[in-house]
Amino acid sequence: MIEADELGRRFGDFIAVEHVSLRVPDGTILALLGPNGAGKTTTVRMLAGLLAPTTGEATVAGYDVRRDPDAVRAHIGLVTDVPGLHEQMTVPAYLDFFGSLYGMPLDVRARRIDDLLAFFDLEAHREERMAGFSKGMKQKVALARALLHDPAALFLDEPTSGLDPLAARAVRELVVGLKHDSRSIILCTHDLDEAERLADQVAIMRQGRIVACDAPAALRARSSPDTTVRVELAEPCSSALATLAATDGVTAPALPAATLLEYRTPHPTEVNPRALERLIAAGARIVSVTCVTRSLEDVYADAVSADGRDAVRVDTGNNKQIAAVAARGK
Repeated sequence: MIEADELGRRFGDFIAVEHVSLRVPDGTILALLGPNGAGKTTTVRMLAGLLAPTTGEATVAGYDVRRDPDAVRAHIGLVTDVPGLHEQMTVPAYLDFFGSLYGMPLDVRARRIDDLLAFFDLEAHREERMAGFSKGMKQKVALARALLHDPAALFLDEPTSGLDPLAARAVRELVVGLKHDSRSIILCTHDLDEAERLADQVAIMRQGRIVACDAPAALRARSSPDTTVRVELAEPCSSALATLAATDGVTAPALPAATLLEYRTPHPTEVNPRALERLIAAGARIVSVTCVTRSLEDVYADAVSADGRDAVRVDTGNNKQIAAVAARGK
């Protein structure tokens, strides 16, 4: 479990993080999104026991980040955006060094190192110094280091950065497997598709605050409940637009092109059959129908560009309001 309540950090007069509250139960993934400078890295450093909070409280794997940061660091795995490897070492020697720091018995860490080298396809490079490794290979070593001691919580900053598509897919599958093994995971990423595929919750940060936090589908629905429906016709139909305008549940009917109709509805399963039936009765020859909902990218763009006067609820997964955040202005 990862929990934070009103977490904040100042550097002199600069407020890097303010009023950050979140809850990541065991067996769940929270994707932390935001532009560069939004406060994601500072938040992760505080939760990982690397940086003391200025305000607020947090616990990770049952340990308080203020009172027992050493215990927090012993029970987490951390992959930063810059791996920071000891590049003159070989991978087995490097991992063995970290295994000894975690107090792992020699035979246990030897088996674990062999397993990780095999998983990340690094067996052929076990005798090489890491100075000659590609970015993707270094990222694999950083992930192996984070998983070496079987941590209870994981903080992953761009874990698939620099990996080829197959390796990236393997890492995503690994992350999901770790979630199912009852670990709490915070994933920092700029890949919104990756966030939507992996995360149970998405938290979007802007100027040091969480401005939206919920399940991806709930964020999309709250941003706009409407589905945009596009109907492609085989040929123009003079009465199609008027037919749509007269259909209950259809809003903003439009004719972007001679053979393309568009409208919005919050209830596509109810409205679309009725609208299509009426279009066909009016003589429209329908080629295809496409339904488009708001994407996570749309939600993200709105959240990070909000001008910030109204207060809105942030759902942290425990059905209570724990932060007021800025939303699009009046």
